Amino acid sequence: MTAHHPDCATQVPCWEHFTHEADIGVRGIGNTLTESFEQAALAMTAVITDLDRVRPEQSYPLNCEADDSEFLLVNWLNVLVYEMAVEHLLFSRFEVAINDGQLTATVWGEPVDIDRQQPAVEIKGATLTELAVYQDENKHWVAQCVVDV
Repeated sequence: MTAHHPDCATQVPCWEHFTHEADIGVRGIGNTLTESFEQAALAMTAVITDLDRVRPEQSYPLNCEADDSEFLLVNWLNVLVYEMAVEHLLFSRFEVAINDGQLTATVWGEPVDIDRQQPAVEIKGATLTELAVYQDENKHWVAQCVVDV
C-alpha cells in the first residue's frame, strides 16, 4: 500500500505513505529540508484522517531540538503526536524553521471532531525504523520514518 498526495508524482513538495508490517511509514519530500519536515507532518496527519477534514483554525507554536536531522525529524513528529494526544488536536498546516539543530514551528489545526474528521487510528509515536533524512538524485529533500499506530 502506498498512499500519497495526489500531485506527488509530478510536483514537490509532497508527502506519501509506505507500508511497513503492522505500522506505516511517512515520507515528506521538499525542495528544502524544512519543506520535507512540513510534508512529513502532513503525511502523519493523513494517516489519522483526510487532511481536507482538518481546519487550520488556530495556530500553535512548537519547538524541539536534536544533534542531527534524523533525530530532529523523530523529535518533531513526536512533539506533534504529544500535542495531538494531550490537547486533543489535529493539524493540517505547518511552517517549520531549522537552525543549528533547533526546530521552531507554527502549526495550525483544531480540536478533534470525531463526527466530521472520522479519525481512523491514533499514532503512538515516530520510531527510528527506516529513519532517513537525505537529498535524492533530483536534489529534493526526503524525510521519512515509520510511525507506530
